[in-house]
Amino acid sequence: MTASMIFSAANVLALASWIVLIFAVFRRNDWLRDVLLGCFIPLTFATLYLLLIVFFFAKAPGSFDSLSNVKLLFTSDWMVLAGWVHYLAFDLLVGCWIARQAAKSGMPRWPMLVILPLTFLFGPIGYLSFEVTRFLLTHTSEVSA
Repeated sequence: MTASMIFSAANVLALASWIVLIFAVFRRNDWLRDVLLGCFIPLTFATLYLLLIVFFFAKAPGSFDSLSNVKLLFTSDWMVLAGWVHYLAFDLLVGCWIARQAAKSGMPRWPMLVILPLTFLFGPIGYLSFEVTRFLLTHTSEVSA
């Protein structure tokens, strides 16, 4: 199996997971959100990441001690794949956390239609948009009460 094939499979799994997460938010399905998407799928990505690091990290040029060495590290397709899987795992964990926090706080579900895709595509921007939205909704409701 090539790095490109694994990359494609990981992307399909990630996209499907995010679609199911949005569905789970609107159906209020905590099991899908917390167990399947918030635990099982990230553990799958984490296992893949571990395997990539074990088998390819020592063979890759570069290191984490300078920007130029990080760039060199990511000249290896396998290390780029490891980095990508790292993002997929953590972005999905953050997306599930956002969905859980939104449900706990009673936040309307409609902002999730924007916040979750932003988190999938741009990680920290999605998290930032969640925190800003939650702040505005919380403080707007306090002012109008």
